[in-house]
Amino acid sequence: MDLDSIAENIRNKKEFEVFLKELKLDFETNKENWENFTLAKFLEGISAYTEDLEGYYKNMKIPFDRENPTWKVFADILLGAKIYE
Repeated sequence: MDLDSIAENIRNKKEFEVFLKELKLDFETNKENWENFTLAKFLEGISAYTEDLEGYYKNMKIPFDRENPTWKVFADILLGAKIYE
């Protein structure tokens, strides 16, 4: 299963933990596909993606509770940070 599919189906902490393991494996095996492959760039990507996330959900018509993010939202942020500049 690919990371997007795993992230799409996260409903609880355990599924988020599985996602994190798969994200790490993806980094180790596909680093060349990561735009933000240093810790500094990845953290910058997390920050930028988090700032823009609400607009993305709004444009995609995905419900978003900014006061109570879900495990899926955290996964979306980390997944987006792979490539977001």
